[in-house]
Amino acid sequence: MPPDSAAPDGRPGLTVLLACPRGFCAGVDRAIQIVERAISKWGAPVFVRHEIVHNRHVVARLEAMGAVFVEELDECPADRPVIFSAHGVPKAVPAEAARRDMLFVDATCPLVSKVHVEAERQHAAGREIVLIGHAGHPEVIGTMGQLPEGAITLIETIADAEAFAPRDPSRLALATQTTLSVADTADIVAVLQRRFPAIAAPHKEDICYATTNRQDAVKALAPGADLVLVIGAPNSSNSLRLVEVALRAGAGAARLIGSADDLDWAWFADVRRVGITAGASAPEDLVEGVIAALAARFIVGLEHVRVTDEDIVFKLPRVLAE
Repeated sequence: MPPDSAAPDGRPGLTVLLACPRGFCAGVDRAIQIVERAISKWGAPVFVRHEIVHNRHVVARLEAMGAVFVEELDECPADRPVIFSAHGVPKAVPAEAARRDMLFVDATCPLVSKVHVEAERQHAAGREIVLIGHAGHPEVIGTMGQLPEGAITLIETIADAEAFAPRDPSRLALATQTTLSVADTADIVAVLQRRFPAIAAPHKEDICYATTNRQDAVKALAPGADLVLVIGAPNSSNSLRLVEVALRAGAGAARLIGSADDLDWAWFADVRRVGITAGASAPEDLVEGVIAALAARFIVGLEHVRVTDEDIVFKLPRVLAE
């Protein structure tokens, strides 16, 4: 049925453009499996330092299974397992866990760990590290905590890049948070490379494949969408970036929602084509819930907008893979 026609029961037509890929990435899937396997292996409770991923629906399901989420290590008893979140932690955290003889499992995404290793390598080579990212984000805190204080300078904006005064312009290295806007990051990198031509960049950009792919899918569907719905959490960096990317790519409007419960039907007054995607920590059942809510009010025609296929899988830690 054409999107501008109405069904006999009075429901208008609505075309839903579904972004592919969307939702869980390999790092998030691995982190969730780590918590599930830990509970299965060692029983409840299993403690998790910070949200394992930035999604309350995922956290609530794991809590029901026996996971206990805490902010700091000192909230964890020494005789129960503790898991570190997918965003990574400062080196001081596993060091303290080892000092207390705790059983701990690091669920840091391997692509975040790659940034950590590269930062350490560049620091060992005598370079000052410039990290592009958002202050206060757990991933940034974890990356900056890999090296001594002052070894890494955080750059958040183009203005920061223009104002940055390094100790030695010839001894610089670049790293980035993995969940940033590809376009915004490229603009900041361009400023740094113009000002400091000798700056050492990663062999491959730090922004992860899943962030890039989800942004590319939104870019592909946004020009044809009156409204783009991004399913994700307000503290999810990659989800917030998807809203920005949708607007920049030409969507009529873009909204971040946690689930179908957050839908405001006033948004749909003049909408005939809606795009849907999900951040890398949002489970697929939330997408299905939004589509079901739309189908209760509209005659939905579903179109998949696919930019690539993903087949990346990260191995579980040996202690849980056995």
